[in-house]
Amino acid sequence: MSNLEIVRTVHELRDTVAGWRRAGETVGLVPTMGALHMAHMALVDEARKHADRVVATIFVNPTQFAPDEDFSSYPRREARDIETLRDHGVDLLFAPGVEEMYPSGFETIVDVPDISQGLCGDHRPGHFAGVATIVTKLLLQALPDCAVFGEKDYQQLQVIRRLALDLDIPVRIIGLPTVREADGLAVSSRNAYLSPADRAVAPQMHVILTGVVDRVRAGEAVSVACAAGHEALAAAGFSPIEYLEVRTADTLLPADQAAAGMPLRALAAAWLGETRLIDNIPVV
Repeated sequence: MSNLEIVRTVHELRDTVAGWRRAGETVGLVPTMGALHMAHMALVDEARKHADRVVATIFVNPTQFAPDEDFSSYPRREARDIETLRDHGVDLLFAPGVEEMYPSGFETIVDVPDISQGLCGDHRPGHFAGVATIVTKLLLQALPDCAVFGEKDYQQLQVIRRLALDLDIPVRIIGLPTVREADGLAVSSRNAYLSPADRAVAPQMHVILTGVVDRVRAGEAVSVACAAGHEALAAAGFSPIEYLEVRTADTLLPADQAAAGMPLRALAAAWLGETRLIDNIPVV
């Protein structure tokens, strides 16, 4: 159990990190929106591999939610999250309020337009600008040596990698492979929304994506494999299906624009009951 320090202002965050820097210590950052689960703790564990000190953040970012999304009902359980972070050896929690992150007069937006297009970007307008803006702020506020994000939100990870590169932010962005339940379902805070019946079906997304990847690896045309996967998702009860596609792994261009040997990624998003699920796995 760690002596977890909790701060709520940028000044306190920077002051603590500066003290570690003076002592010659390195810093890893794990941004979260709270409602912590085992995938978040895997991010913490990965950060600890690369840094002497680990900072976690909890901030439910309003600018990445569309008006019809679940900002007001997004799970918030700070007291429990604090105990989880303390038990897991996190050194510092930065848990600011909205006014600290978006004070009166705030108007700057960070946009990464190309990678934000398509996939989730088509179905969540403004989402990635909200993500890019808040992550840029957190990286500049903490100035860590590394920051760890999960590959489950793969398009988000690529947006963050691009903004850090383009803006010359001196932080190593580390992607952690998707953490899964025993039945293959990608761990997510939103899994709590699944009814028992939907929870039983949810792992089929990973099974179907795996089938798509197997077909592409066997030489089947990407369009044919994805059409079969789309049909399988529908048959399993996913509706609406937002996308099931194979894209280039780094730039997220359509697979038919990929050069020979370029790594590919299969990605899907679909609704099951009232819950939106996403998943992705590497192809080659």
